[in-house]
Amino acid sequence: MPIKYVPFAPEPIEGQAILGNFNRILKYRGADDVSMVLERGMLLYEMEKKETVGKGDSGNMVIRGECVSACAYLKEHGIQVDLVYIDPPFASGADYAKKVYVRRNPKIAELIQQAEEELDIDELKAFEEKMYGDIWDKEKYLNWMYENLMAIKSVMSETASIYVHLDYHIGHYVKILMDEIFGEDNFRNEIIWKRATAHSDAEFYGNNFDCIYFYTKSQSDYIFNTVYQPYDDAYIARFNRSDPDGRKWDSGNLTAKGLQGGGYDYEYKGYRSLWRMPLETMEKMDKEGRLHITKTGGIRSKVYLDELQGMPAQSMWLDINPINSQANEKADYATQKPEALLERIINASSNQDMFIADFFGGSGVTSAVAHKLGRKFIHCDIGINSIQTTRDRLVADKAQFDVLEIKDGVQLYRNPVQTMDKIKSLIQGLKQDDTLDSFWAGSISDSKIGTIPVYIPNLEDSTSKLLDTVQMNRIIHQAIPELESNVNKVIVYYIDLADQKEIEEFIKNDDSTTVEIELRDLKNILDDVVVGDYAEFHCESIQEDLFGGYAVTIDRFVSDRVIQKIMEFNQKAFLNSSSKKPYKPIEISEEGLELIEFLSLDCTASEGEWHSDSEIKIDKNGYVIKDGTKTKDFWDARICSREKPLRVKIRNICGDETEWII
Repeated sequence: MPIKYVPFAPEPIEGQAILGNFNRILKYRGADDVSMVLERGMLLYEMEKKETVGKGDSGNMVIRGECVSACAYLKEHGIQVDLVYIDPPFASGADYAKKVYVRRNPKIAELIQQAEEELDIDELKAFEEKMYGDIWDKEKYLNWMYENLMAIKSVMSETASIYVHLDYHIGHYVKILMDEIFGEDNFRNEIIWKRATAHSDAEFYGNNFDCIYFYTKSQSDYIFNTVYQPYDDAYIARFNRSDPDGRKWDSGNLTAKGLQGGGYDYEYKGYRSLWRMPLETMEKMDKEGRLHITKTGGIRSKVYLDELQGMPAQSMWLDINPINSQANEKADYATQKPEALLERIINASSNQDMFIADFFGGSGVTSAVAHKLGRKFIHCDIGINSIQTTRDRLVADKAQFDVLEIKDGVQLYRNPVQTMDKIKSLIQGLKQDDTLDSFWAGSISDSKIGTIPVYIPNLEDSTSKLLDTVQMNRIIHQAIPELESNVNKVIVYYIDLADQKEIEEFIKNDDSTTVEIELRDLKNILDDVVVGDYAEFHCESIQEDLFGGYAVTIDRFVSDRVIQKIMEFNQKAFLNSSSKKPYKPIEISEEGLELIEFLSLDCTASEGEWHSDSEIKIDKNGYVIKDGTKTKDFWDARICSREKPLRVKIRNICGDETEWII
């Protein structure tokens, strides 16, 4: 249950309606539904600190949770952000997956090291795991975006800017939403980023760009620092003359003819003209060798290429390349954006020590670049893979931050997409029903009652997470009336209830339908299937150097969830194989150590928030990253620490983390 509702807009003065001027410009089915949510306010939940990296007073945050609740937390605590960049789902109809690599077994690390030159990267067995779905009904997507943008605006400072990164699928609709929310007068640019060199689309022009919409909170009082783009080859070719020391230059005009404000009329070296600068400046330039006498006796300046900052950035960005497979910054994260893109945005629209926020943080590029540029950061994402990828990335960059989790009423099975898939398979008797609207997850057949439509909240949509009178009003007055007349009962699953007694009274007092509404708690289903991984390990003191310490050795690791995914992958791959190219299945050793991606030791506390006093990450090639520093060492099944460890945390290759007391 949420702690309270936090208003989207500033607190109104007495007698003033919060949304008195609420008037949607962009019209579509359900466009006015979001007004009830805005009147209710943002859901504020308890925030749990999961880990502190470095000092605890940095102000930097990595938040697991959805955008609106994160904004409610920030607003409740008086935290304002100075720049927002978001790269939300594009409503493109695509599913995004993470490629999962089975690690090398450390028990045979020496043999692998001996044969390292003979190994091919393709020999590493891998499979894909769905991270999140970008599959949206357009109308629902726009309402979802409207609520998110309103929440974000509520925590922006008066001088703040926002950049929203989208593509051709939905960008033009969201542009209109942003006109409504931020005001047409606060629109600054539509930036075109060329994200690919070319597309061979046979039936239409190739789509190789994204759109980034740049708005400010106020019309005039905002931050904008001029940033520069590299000159193109055609411009650089103009600098075709060189001094004896090799410095390239192009000639510049020194006359003031045609310029407003006149100039300086005098003769220099036999050439009289109206000049741009006084005689003293001309003489100074001459002494410095910055004048060029033309063949006709004219005088021009030397403009040196190495003294130019570049072209002031335009709204067409053709010079920033997407992430390639060999890039050092590549994090194996779907939709990852290049650091150079965020460097330009952050440099242009913020100053040192300002707060930079990304509420759909993905791979953590915004936070990583903000940290490198001396800014504070807030990373927010609902996916556990995003939080882990960002956390590990920031540790490698020596950043200090808190890892927080919004306690919004459900322990996500893995991530929203996987949770939704799992839920549907766990509800007994639930089957897909094409006769029902997409609002319903399916139906259950009952011999006495007949067809019972079933509603399951969408974990990716913050508007449906909480079952309150607003959502119940939608169900009773919009969804149920569209059902067939022979439907006598519906089942409504919920993750969290605003007020159970209030909702039951709301259903009881509404006489617009005779359909029975049964409420069921979704957490009861999930709690029965969330099983942690199993590990066998032993801890011993060691004396490998002058200081000594402790080593925790992992003897055996079992992850039923990962094994199940591998079995499913093997089965599908076998069915798709051929006699010419038979499939060699992924096999896991008895020890199961190939399923471990990350280990951490807490030597500070045996409960509460985590303190990573020592950590290692095993990359997809089997090499160890120790406390954020890359090495060429293979993992030896151990993790060491100076102090005596109290807890160990293990993350499997799919991202599930489990803790054990030592």
